[in-house]
Amino acid sequence: MNGSHEVLTNMVNDLSAIKTENKVILCVPFTMLDVKSNNGVKIGAQDVSAHERGAYTGEVSAAMLAEVGVKYVIVGHSERRMYHDETNDIVRQKAQMALKNGITPIICVGETMEEKQAGKTMDIITAGVRESVPEDVHDDIIIAYEPRWAIGAGITPTTDEIAVAHKVIADTLSYMGLDGTPILYGASVNAGNVANIVAIQNVSGVLVGGASLKPGEFIPIIETVK
Repeated sequence: MNGSHEVLTNMVNDLSAIKTENKVILCVPFTMLDVKSNNGVKIGAQDVSAHERGAYTGEVSAAMLAEVGVKYVIVGHSERRMYHDETNDIVRQKAQMALKNGITPIICVGETMEEKQAGKTMDIITAGVRESVPEDVHDDIIIAYEPRWAIGAGITPTTDEIAVAHKVIADTLSYMGLDGTPILYGASVNAGNVANIVAIQNVSGVLVGGASLKPGEFIPIIETVK
C-alpha cells in the first residue's frame, strides 16, 4: 500500500530506459492498474477475491482484473496470510479464480519464525504448495518462496536455507506433475545479494519488496540478474 500514479508512471518510464531480457512484473494497488507500461514491463495486481461475483463489498474479482488487462496477480502474500488470516485453501480458491480468467497467479508460500524455530519449515512449505496450487493446473502458475520471518526485518536466509527450501518446492511441484514451474525467492532482496540468490539451484527469479519502490534500488536489481 505504497506509491501513487505519479510514482508508478515515473518508475515505468525509468524502466523503459534499461535493456534487459528479464521478465519484469510490477504488482501494484488496484487504483494504479490503469497505468500504461512499455518496454515489455507487465502490470499485475497484489490480490484478488476468492469469489467469482456477489455481495462482497470491497472485493475485486478476477474477471474485473482481466477486464482491465491484468495478466498476473499475487495470491497468498505473507502479509495477506498474516493480517487477513488467509489459509492455503483461500489462496487456492484465489489462484483458481485467476486461472479461470486467464491470469497467472504468483502463489506465495513460506514459514513464520515460530514455525522455523519449531523445525516445521519443510512441512509448512510442502503443505503450502500442495494445498495452495489448484488441481488440474499445467504450467500457468508461478511459486514464490517467502521466508516470512525475514520479510521486513532486513534478514536474508543463508544460501543453504534458500537452496533447501527451493529444492523442497521443486520436488513437491515435480510430484504434482508441475516440473519447470518458476520458483521465485522473496525476502530482503537487494542489488547486493540478488546475484548470489539467483545463482542458487531452483531459483528462477526474485519477488522484490521494499526495494522495488525506488528506481535507484530496483533497476540495479534488474540489471544485475543475467
